[in-house]
Amino acid sequence: MSEAQPLFDMLRQTVQPEIADVLERFVREAPDRKLCRVNALAFAAEHGLNEEKTIAAFLHASRLGLFELSWNVLCPGCGGVLDANTSLKTVQSDTYTCSLCAAGYEPTLDEMVEVTFTVNPRVRHIGAHSPHELPPFEYFRQIYWGSGIELPEEDYEARIDDFVLEALELPPGEKAVISLQLPAEFIIVFEPVTHAAQFIDVKGEPTKERRTLSLVFDRGHRHDEALTMQPGPLRIQVENHTDVRTLPSVCAANDALHDILGRRRPFLTAKRLLSNQTFRDIYRTDTIDVDQRLKITSLTFLFSDLRGSTELYERVGDLAAFDLVKTHFSVVNEIVAAEAGAVVKTIGDAVMATFPTPDRAVAAAMRMRDAMRKLNEDRGSEDLLLKIGIHEGPCIAVSLNERQDYFGQTVNIASRVQHLASSREIFATSSVLDDPRASNLLSDRGLNPQSHNVALRGITNEISIFSIP
Repeated sequence: MSEAQPLFDMLRQTVQPEIADVLERFVREAPDRKLCRVNALAFAAEHGLNEEKTIAAFLHASRLGLFELSWNVLCPGCGGVLDANTSLKTVQSDTYTCSLCAAGYEPTLDEMVEVTFTVNPRVRHIGAHSPHELPPFEYFRQIYWGSGIELPEEDYEARIDDFVLEALELPPGEKAVISLQLPAEFIIVFEPVTHAAQFIDVKGEPTKERRTLSLVFDRGHRHDEALTMQPGPLRIQVENHTDVRTLPSVCAANDALHDILGRRRPFLTAKRLLSNQTFRDIYRTDTIDVDQRLKITSLTFLFSDLRGSTELYERVGDLAAFDLVKTHFSVVNEIVAAEAGAVVKTIGDAVMATFPTPDRAVAAAMRMRDAMRKLNEDRGSEDLLLKIGIHEGPCIAVSLNERQDYFGQTVNIASRVQHLASSREIFATSSVLDDPRASNLLSDRGLNPQSHNVALRGITNEISIFSIP
C-alpha cells in the first residue's frame, strides 16, 4: 500500500479531495470482498457522495492503476455474470446464454453490461484476484453475481444455506459423487464456473430406489433438458473436464433463492458510462472496436446549434466571433457533463450530446438556454441564440472516424428536430416527454409544452414535436 500513496496524491489533483480520501480509506481498510467488482453507484450512496463525481473518481483511479475496470455481460434474469471483459471490445457474441435461467439474450448496453471496479493487485492483493481459491459461497458472491444483486451483509451464508442442499469443490480432472435425498421441489444442479445447469422436477410418490445421474462439466454453457424424478435417494456423479476447480451445487428453486435473486439495486451500465464525459475524455477511442455494433435500447440525444453564426462572424469579426463560439462550447460542455451526459462531437457550431435518460437532456437544454441568455445580457447583445432538439430511442454504438459514436434513426430524428427549432427554442419529441421524470421536471417548473405534428425527411409518418417554453 505504501507504493500506492503517490497514486492517491495524483488522484487528489484530478478529483475532489474528499472523494479521494474516501477511496483511499476504502482501499486500505475495506474487507477483501468489498474491493471486488465495486458498484460505483452503491458506493456513492453508501458514502453520501455525488454519483457523477464518484464515477469520475473511479475512472481517474483506474487510469492511474489503482483499480481495474471490467465490462461484465449480465443475465437480466438471475443477475449472474455470463462473461467478464477487461475491454468492451471483447463483447463480441451475438447471444449470451444463461443456463441457470435456461434462456439466451442478445447483449444490449442498457442493463446487460455492467461496469465495475476491482482494486489492482499491485495496490492490494485480495482473494478475488485468485478466484479459484475462494470458498464456494464467496465465489458466488464475488465472481458469479453481478453488482446489481444486493446480497445480505450479515447472514449471507445462512441465507445461501436456505436453498443450497449440497455443494462441493471439484479439482481439475477429478470425479466425485454427491449423494442426497431429493425433496419434492424443483431442483437445479448448477455449476457457476462453467455455467452448467441441470433441472430436476421432483414430484410424485416418494421412492426408495436409488437413482444415478451423471454430469460432465466443461467449458460449454451446458443446459440439458429438465428431468422428472420422484422424491428419494439420488447419486449425482460429477466429472470436471476443465483445467480449473469447479463448484457443483444442488439448489432448491424455493422462496429463499427467489428472494436472493429479487434483491436488486442500481448499477453502472455500459450505456451510462459511454455517455459520461469523464470517460470519453480519458478513454477516447479505446472503447469500441471498428467492426463492433453494440445495441442500446434507449438513449437520449440532444443536438444544439447557434442560429445566425455566419452573420455573427460578419458582424463582430473572426476573432471576436471565435471567442464567443468557444465560450459557448465551454458552457455547453460543462452543463452536459453536470447532467450526466457527454458531448459526442461538434460539427461547426453545432453540438451532439447523449444522456442516459430524457430528463437529464431536458434539464441540460433549459440550463443551456438560460446560460446563453445570461451571456447575452452580460454583453448587451443577442449574439448567442441557441436552437435545441431532443429525441430518445434505440441506437447502435459504433467506432467511427477514430471516435466512439452512435448510428441509427434515433440520431437522425434528433438532428432534424433541432433543425426545425428557431432561436432560443427547445423542441423535444413525444418519446422524451413521455418519460415520467422529464414530464415531472417540466410540471414542477410550471411549464406546459405545446405540441404540433411535423413531417421529417426520411420518416414515413408525421411525429409529434413539443416546444418547451
